[in-house]
Amino acid sequence: MAMRIPDNLSYEEAAAIPEAFLTAYHNLFSLGGLTPRMTVLVHAGGSGVGTAAIQLIREAGAVSLVTAGSPPKISRCLDIGAGAGWNYREGPFAAWVATRTEGRGVDLILDLVGAPYFEQNIKSLAEDGKLVLIGTMGGSVAERVNLLDLLFRRLQILGTSLRSLDTARRIGLTQRFSGFALPRFADGRLRPVIDSVRGWTEVASAHLRMESNENVGKIVLRIDGV
Repeated sequence: MAMRIPDNLSYEEAAAIPEAFLTAYHNLFSLGGLTPRMTVLVHAGGSGVGTAAIQLIREAGAVSLVTAGSPPKISRCLDIGAGAGWNYREGPFAAWVATRTEGRGVDLILDLVGAPYFEQNIKSLAEDGKLVLIGTMGGSVAERVNLLDLLFRRLQILGTSLRSLDTARRIGLTQRFSGFALPRFADGRLRPVIDSVRGWTEVASAHLRMESNENVGKIVLRIDGV
C-alpha cells in the first residue's frame, strides 16, 4: 500500500494525500463509476476529501458542484476546479442544484454529512443517480425515506469505508490510484490542499480548528526531529 513520493512534493504535502485522495478516488471511480461529462455534487467541499474530489472530478473531465459553509471556502473550491458552489448556511441546496442542472439533477453525490442531507440528496439526484455516503458528521439516522423515489427513478445508495476493506482490496485501490494520480501530482495537475502544518505537540489546537470547521483542506502534523 506504499506509494513513492513524487520529487516535487514535500513530506508534509505527501502526508496530506493518502486518506483524502484515496477516499475520494474510491468513491468517485470504484463505486460512483465516474466518467467524463458527469455532474457530481460534493458536500463539505472545503474538507480534505472534498478538495481532493474536486480535483479528481476535474481531471476525469466531469463537473463538480459543491456545498461549503463560507464564501472563502467556496472561492477556494472554485479555484481548484469546482463548477459552482452553494453556501449551506443560506438554506437547502436542492433547489440550487435543480437550477444549476436545468432540472435534471446530478449523476453522483459524495456526502460526508449524512442524515440532515438525505432528503435533499434524493431530490437532487438525476434518474439512475448514485448517492455515496462517506460519513455522518451531521447524524446517522434519516427519518424520512420515500422508497418510491428509489424505485421509480432507479436510484442507488452506497455506503463505504476504506478502513473496512481487506488488505487485497486496499492494495488494488492503491495501485489503481497511483497509476491515475501520481503522474498528475508529479506534473502539478493535482495538488493536496493544506490548511496548515503544525508541530505534533499542537494537536489540541489543530483539533479545535477542525472541530470549529475553520480549515480548508488538510491539517498536517509534523513530527519534530524526524
